[in-house]
Amino acid sequence: MNRPQGLPLHLYLVTDEASKCANGLLPTVQQAVAGGVTIVQYRSTCPHYATLLAEATALHDFLRSVGIPLIINNRIDLALEIDAEGAHIGQSDMPPTDARRLLGADKILGLSVSNEEQMRAVDASVVDYVGCGPVFPTISKLNAPKDLGVDGWAKLARLSPVPVVAIGGIDATRARAIRATGLCAGIAVVSAICSSPNPKAAARSLL
Repeated sequence: MNRPQGLPLHLYLVTDEASKCANGLLPTVQQAVAGGVTIVQYRSTCPHYATLLAEATALHDFLRSVGIPLIINNRIDLALEIDAEGAHIGQSDMPPTDARRLLGADKILGLSVSNEEQMRAVDASVVDYVGCGPVFPTISKLNAPKDLGVDGWAKLARLSPVPVVAIGGIDATRARAIRATGLCAGIAVVSAICSSPNPKAAARSLL
């Protein structure tokens, strides 16, 4: 497999619904990249594929022009249609082996994990990184698992066979505490950037 190496996970923006982005979806992403975001995941619960396609295409056109990977949450079909750099799946989505088969060998595949059983099941030959959390209580995802805290997150991160991105209720102060563990390949945020009136400054504060 010709898998991507050295993934730019340091500051990982997961988009909120367009209606919840204080500056609009594309402007928020543009400003966040100017502030230091290194990778972007498009996540939306919109039921209309045409809307998903339009939003993801606009994001991908911009991000490709500046060399930032775009990851599509859950929708492997959308990732393939716009030739995004990868996809991210949760535990209730399709099995990682199926996602990898559909994506092909050269795309990035991320997986959400929230407990030890899930982490021990991660196959490094299939998955490129894991999003581990929530570290802290989060309002951006309904029915999220119980938050782990920094110590609980670090315990799980030590078990991972692939790079670990921390996610869930992270702000600038909490980002520093997580990075201080030395176990974090990246910090993923939603509201900390998308809800900010100044996404560029918000991104910079998380570096």
